[in-house]
Amino acid sequence: MAGSGGPLSRSGLRGREAELAELQALITSVARTGGGGLALIQGEPGIGKTTLLSEAVSRARAAGFSVGLGKADELHHIVPLSSLAASVLQGDPPLVSGDVFADLARHHDQRIWLVERLAEAIEARAGSTPVLICLDDVQWADALSRFALQQLPTRLRTSPVLWILTGRREPAGPADEVVAAATGSLPTVTVSLGPLSGAAIGQLADDTLGTAVDAWVRDLLDGAGGNPFLAVEMLAGLRTVDTSAEVVPSTLVVGVRARLKSLRPDTLRFLQMGAVLGRRFAFHDAAALCDRSAAALIPSLEEALRAGLLDDDGEQLVFRHDLLRQAVYADVPPSARKALHREAAHRLVAAGRPPADAVPHLLRGSLPGDEEAVALLRRASDDVLPVTPGLAADLITRALDLVPAPGPLRFSVGEQAILTLTRAGRTREALSAGDRLLADRPPLETFGRLQAAVGGTLWTMDLPEELRRRTEAALAVGGAAPEVCARLAALRALALSRGRDLAAACEAGEGALRDATAAGDREAHVLALSGLGEIALNAGENALALERFAALSAIDSVFLPEEIVAHLHLDDFGSAERLLLRASEQDGTTRQAMLLWAQGQHDLGLGRLDDAEAGFATMESLENEVRVPVQQVNGRVIRSRTALLRGDREAAREHLAAAREGLAVKPNPGNTAAVRFLEAVHAEAEGDTGRAVDRIRQVQREGSFMRWRLLRDWVDSAVRMSLRDGNHELAEDLAAQAEAHAERNPSVPTATGIAAQARGLVRNDPALLEHSVELLTASPRPLARAAAYADLGRAFLAAGRKDRAVAALANARGTFAEAGAHAAAARLQRDLEDAGAGSRRTAAAPRPVQGWGSLTASEEKVARLIAEGHTNRSAADALVVSPHTVNTHLTSVFRKLSIGSRVQLANLVTSLPED
Repeated sequence: MAGSGGPLSRSGLRGREAELAELQALITSVARTGGGGLALIQGEPGIGKTTLLSEAVSRARAAGFSVGLGKADELHHIVPLSSLAASVLQGDPPLVSGDVFADLARHHDQRIWLVERLAEAIEARAGSTPVLICLDDVQWADALSRFALQQLPTRLRTSPVLWILTGRREPAGPADEVVAAATGSLPTVTVSLGPLSGAAIGQLADDTLGTAVDAWVRDLLDGAGGNPFLAVEMLAGLRTVDTSAEVVPSTLVVGVRARLKSLRPDTLRFLQMGAVLGRRFAFHDAAALCDRSAAALIPSLEEALRAGLLDDDGEQLVFRHDLLRQAVYADVPPSARKALHREAAHRLVAAGRPPADAVPHLLRGSLPGDEEAVALLRRASDDVLPVTPGLAADLITRALDLVPAPGPLRFSVGEQAILTLTRAGRTREALSAGDRLLADRPPLETFGRLQAAVGGTLWTMDLPEELRRRTEAALAVGGAAPEVCARLAALRALALSRGRDLAAACEAGEGALRDATAAGDREAHVLALSGLGEIALNAGENALALERFAALSAIDSVFLPEEIVAHLHLDDFGSAERLLLRASEQDGTTRQAMLLWAQGQHDLGLGRLDDAEAGFATMESLENEVRVPVQQVNGRVIRSRTALLRGDREAAREHLAAAREGLAVKPNPGNTAAVRFLEAVHAEAEGDTGRAVDRIRQVQREGSFMRWRLLRDWVDSAVRMSLRDGNHELAEDLAAQAEAHAERNPSVPTATGIAAQARGLVRNDPALLEHSVELLTASPRPLARAAAYADLGRAFLAAGRKDRAVAALANARGTFAEAGAHAAAARLQRDLEDAGAGSRRTAAAPRPVQGWGSLTASEEKVARLIAEGHTNRSAADALVVSPHTVNTHLTSVFRKLSIGSRVQLANLVTSLPED
């Protein structure tokens, strides 16, 4: 049988015409519409994923796309963002310059900030040309790259950015996570590659060996199972032998392993060392593992290259396909593999490589008692903790497994494991690890350190009583270092902040702060100030709370959101706005979700319901991204009550259901009180005042109503519910609590005004209600003032003072309508009609749900800026909000306008009539 003598066909496109057409359609769509898209090419190893991806890249380049192409590696998935780096740094020019990417990498401790900055860089390129970003073998992507891939396609869905990933079929694996995150936000296509047909395999044989392919060769190729890579490897073997005999010669090399056995022993050994190092490896690293000089191994390298087993990209050697590497690796005995991995780790570290490069080998080659491996795993865990806490937890627990015997090293590693597991949200594992270590009877000083570490876990788990018990026991035992005692005392104060005796909690916190100052321990200082701030807020001492949180943010700016919220509790919106502006200028240094919580509280207080809704929705999205739900219950409570004010009962019920789900996850007293009050609000809206009052009583079982800071400005609603149900005793109690809160905050107009309002409602006293309006005139909170005007108007109406009633009711109606609280405005309109004044002004109609007229003021501003060519970042800078908030507004804009790209938005805005 004569071969064609031409180059070996590796096109892999035989039999893939339909799949290629799907990818071509997506490429064309992204270029035409200006919107994003995502494709996942799935299949078994060797099935042709990479070849199909290469053809898609060629076609995209021909269509004018700027392309970034990278490949993840099985043994190089520890370094944060390493997988995606190849995709954005490749190309001519690269999608992101090396300098910009290096700056991003330096900020990898802020995942959300990093993804946004990376999005901005890609968005800027997409403003002038469509972009294709590809990642081959996504199943091996590092954790931060996986995180970014779950966010970026949706974030960039309005720009012409196409993502093509390849990966093996793994249920709930990284590839499926990326597709699931994008589904519903942009066009997604999953291209599943199955075995090639017999006809396609036959075409491959014809391409390689010529058209006169014997039937027995076709029968032989059936063993490839439709896998094009295996078929091509068999054909490569057939080209190197005399196939004229009727029987296959015994020396014929068929398949990958048989081909390897034809190599010289030195070459096979060299390849085995390379396979241990990974698919990509440095020549000198493999030479070191072979214990040979690089010069002595050049003949082996040349033979491996001639055989088509390796490629040389000028910097590293690369196995031409991972199946080749796996075949070589499988021929190394398992015990030898373990030893070689351990040796590889040692040599990499000795050569000055970072611990992350050695970790994959340590995980495969370390044995219990290997202290060098323990030290390297601990360093690597610390390195990746800020950005991939889950991976950090895996590394440190592996390190702990390598220290089997109780002793100083095990206790030290164990302490780090508790802290890391807690940071990763694996609190039950952290608590279990801590209890096992404590059961080993550590020395007293170590006992205290472990209890302090476990204390942070218990606080995160909302177990304040257990935290109090453990810290008190550890302090009673004694023997700990001064800084550890200070931390324990501060943790005890935090635990007491959740209790009813806040005076005792304050005393404990002051003592802890003194201890922390004396010990000079920053961690204890932060814990003590946090505890004192929480205690002051829970006690309603807002000025003292601000003092504590200002001192805390001076130590570490990540606590700036707490200081901002403390200013809001004092009605000091000016200072809050200045701090919000400062925080927006400190890229990546502030907790973004908590900053959005503070921004949302600010907007809510000023009656900017649209902006508050966007802020709280964005906050929840960011908390979900990092899987740290801190304020989600409170955010949903606010959004539900706001939806009722607007008259959107369906949305209000959805938010209530979500708040209940969040409460089931975090059933602490504060969340419980907030959800029970929201249930009261819903019950009142449904006309069931008895159920509403029952829920208010449930709030008070968690603690006095005014204990819960979220509810303080809503106490007037609780008083009204109580009075409508005829429960004057409860109304009196609530009014007394409001007055006590006002006495603690005499310079806060909202506190004093609402207290007068509550008392005026209980006494049905128009003079007191009028006084409350006067006090609230100095408050920056228009909705609180509108509620007081509404109560005053109804009181005047009941007293027969019609003119004054109409003026007060009209004032309230106008304020609610301006804020978009249409349901509240409609109720006041009915009151005005009852007073015979309804014809003076009709209530503002709610916004439509679709079209340009459905946009909020903020959404319209964002839409116009984006249509002018602004990026999310430049629009955010112009509006003095976060890029995340701009993204939330933009998502709403595209949904309401039924469009999918910035190009379509620009065309729509251009077609609008002149104002």
